Amino acid sequence: MMLTRRDILGGMAMTAGGILLPEAALAAQPRRGGRIRVAGLSTSTSDTLDPAKGSLSTDYIRHFMVYSGLTQYDGQLRARLALAESIATTDQTLWRIRLRKGVQFHDGKTLTSADVVYSLLRHKDPAVASKMKTIADQFSQIRATGPYELTIRLATPNVDLPAILAGSHFVIIKDGTTDFRTAVGTGPYRLKLFKPGVRTIVVRNSNYWKSGRPYLDEIELIGIPDEVSRVNALLSGDVQLIIAVSPHSTKRIRASGGYDVLETKSGLYTNLIMRHDTLPTSHPRFILAMKYLLDRELIRRAIFRGYGMIANDHPIPPTHPHFLADLPQRPYDPDRAKFHLAKAGLLGVRIPVWASPAATGSVDMGSILQESAGRIGLKLAVNRVPSDGYWSNHWMKHPMGFGNNNPRPTADLMFSLFYKSDAPWNESGWKNRHFDQLLVAARAEPDQARRKQIYGDMQLMVHERAGTGIPVFISFIDGYDRRLKGLGSIPIGGLMGYSFAEHVWLDG
Repeated sequence: MMLTRRDILGGMAMTAGGILLPEAALAAQPRRGGRIRVAGLSTSTSDTLDPAKGSLSTDYIRHFMVYSGLTQYDGQLRARLALAESIATTDQTLWRIRLRKGVQFHDGKTLTSADVVYSLLRHKDPAVASKMKTIADQFSQIRATGPYELTIRLATPNVDLPAILAGSHFVIIKDGTTDFRTAVGTGPYRLKLFKPGVRTIVVRNSNYWKSGRPYLDEIELIGIPDEVSRVNALLSGDVQLIIAVSPHSTKRIRASGGYDVLETKSGLYTNLIMRHDTLPTSHPRFILAMKYLLDRELIRRAIFRGYGMIANDHPIPPTHPHFLADLPQRPYDPDRAKFHLAKAGLLGVRIPVWASPAATGSVDMGSILQESAGRIGLKLAVNRVPSDGYWSNHWMKHPMGFGNNNPRPTADLMFSLFYKSDAPWNESGWKNRHFDQLLVAARAEPDQARRKQIYGDMQLMVHERAGTGIPVFISFIDGYDRRLKGLGSIPIGGLMGYSFAEHVWLDG
């Protein structure tokens, strides 16, 4: 198996950045110059320039502005070559990587294999506290075999290594970097100003390794936590691009004339969590009953205004290449839910459900579920708690609550992080040895048809047995000034999977 530039370009209309764009976008001629302000979801004193510690969307945006990775995602979440000129393996365990020559860091230093080895290995160091340590533990050995060549040996085979390396946490920093008060990368923009909790300003990198890019002279990134305030900032002209527009604000933006919204269908979801380590939520019939009580179409229409896709109680969206299309859709069926609750002896009991605005749509979702449950004799008490502290104080700490999970580029990453028995974020505490064995087998399977079959079996197991009810995959919605061109969709996150900076330009 080898990923080369020919794999990137063969038979596709591609931009230099590897993103599939509509023909109309390809026909437009980018213009150089101009400055924009961009509003992310939040800003805080914990903002970081250390890729290993990124935890917020504003961190990911910042990192993709100033750093580059070995690979990057295209519009179908496929890994395309970036700093790597080729990536090859014969057994999915030992990977050989050859780097582009002539790539420079912002301070003029030439990129070499030593920078890559340092960047990747530091994720394994407990002292670094990398958010990706669990994933990086797969790296059993990384070593330079030449100035522009290196090998990565994995503990077990994993076909998805190129996709893993495209994430913002694995972008490349200079060998030996320990001070992240500033940032020196190979990305499209150079850091001009970084004030955690206030703003980040970057300027165009004239020596960027992608010829002709980027287009803008300067970008200022700020955080506006409140969605209404973000929309107001856009419509007043204070910012030209905003992330995470509510479906309720889309009509207002489109009616303004000079502004529009971009929908990106994705694997983002808010899920009902039923813990397997306590009663009654661990009872298989209770879990099934709750899944039948999810009125998916109502949730999609009323809460998300149609900006979403119906889900089927597993985390792989219909747009994913490994989606199990022939799995029958679980319907909204209160009578069947009542049957399972009666069999379990749980009709008439009172059970609290924890919800928060921190888990998108969960408060309204809890109300819909509460009403459906009340009609069949189940008493659900929805406890609404503030966003602040929800993830640390409530998430996974009650028998029943809600989570909110961003899409991952591969089925392996999603299952590894949220459903493997020892996964760090195994929300429902579901443990299944056979599922774990299938997960390892899928990583090592080079045949895509066979791999899809394995992932299909895993989706069926989660659908039937895991204590997570997933009703809808939620679309990302960004708002933008119509003069801003070049925007597309990369369904790993809003703002082109947080990598908009190298693609956009101002027209007029």
